[in-house]
Amino acid sequence: MQKRAKILLNLLVIIGIFILGIASTILIIDKYPSLFRETITKLEKDVTVTETGIADAVEKVYDSVIVVSTLSKNQVIGSGSGFIYKVNSNDTYIITNHHVVDGGDSFKVTYTDTDALTATLVGSDEYSDIAILKVTTKENYKAVEIGNSDIMRVGDTTFTIGAPLGDIYSWTVTRGILSGKERLVEVSLSNSRQSDYIMNVLQTDSPVNSGNSGGPISNSNGEVIGVVNAKISSTGVEGIGFAIPIEVAIEKAEEIINGKESSKPYLGISMLNVEDAKYYMNYRNYISSNITSGVIVIDIENDSIADNNLKIGDVITEINNKSVKNVAYLRYELYKYKSGETIKIKIIRDNNEKEISIKLS
Repeated sequence: MQKRAKILLNLLVIIGIFILGIASTILIIDKYPSLFRETITKLEKDVTVTETGIADAVEKVYDSVIVVSTLSKNQVIGSGSGFIYKVNSNDTYIITNHHVVDGGDSFKVTYTDTDALTATLVGSDEYSDIAILKVTTKENYKAVEIGNSDIMRVGDTTFTIGAPLGDIYSWTVTRGILSGKERLVEVSLSNSRQSDYIMNVLQTDSPVNSGNSGGPISNSNGEVIGVVNAKISSTGVEGIGFAIPIEVAIEKAEEIINGKESSKPYLGISMLNVEDAKYYMNYRNYISSNITSGVIVIDIENDSIADNNLKIGDVITEINNKSVKNVAYLRYELYKYKSGETIKIKIIRDNNEKEISIKLS
């Protein structure tokens, strides 16, 4: 009987110790959770994350990127980038920017093996900022893969390849994201203070410098979605670069290659921005103080389509219900149409609004 009692007592002690141990563990976890969390954190730090996707994409584009040198009278006057767009047995066509080749009378392109070839300018368009160079086809160099900028989403990975500071840093790769789409950017085609045109472009934060102009911007699959053409350079501004959507670039490239460059509609007027009228004594009286934007007609060419429709002093404010803020916006809206099409122009004449229809020539 005593033996049984002793065994029972020992069993109760063991059970008590077990219960006490569980209770103590729960108490410690509740009071000192960091002891256990720290262990988990250490395990996470031991995990190695690798990413080869962007490197594979870069390799697909890399050798198709070209350094473009623009010469005048055998002197280099500018440089930029470009990429192989189309290749056949004899000729290779390279896309770059108009402003990269502007002013040149001869051109050289350099491949990644540093072989330099003389290039021929097939054609160029200043408003789209697209130019096409042609060289003799070089073995083992292929055209880039073309992507689709329309399906890109803001936040998608992008990268550029180019020559940001000339030959020294040729084929530099920079990475970022697509920061915006359908950005309307005013550009000047001359050294004047006035903007001449509007470009509808992609925005990226991939680092872009002047030598990147004409080079490709690609998606994470290594497909080209645009042609780099500008950056905003100003104190306090970082990471704002722009690119021509590849669809626009290809449309213009094909026109140039096939010799079918489209002509632009012509109104036959000289223009001045309303916002600039205050600087010119002759034009201050054309507009009232409540008109703050638009384009003033300051001269009309004889026998032009404007000759019988517009008057000097008219202020153009809309084309087909699209606002015309200044000369740049007027050209942007006007050049959407072709010769023979009819457009509606809203004007202010003698402080009264009027809408007229004009058939473009």
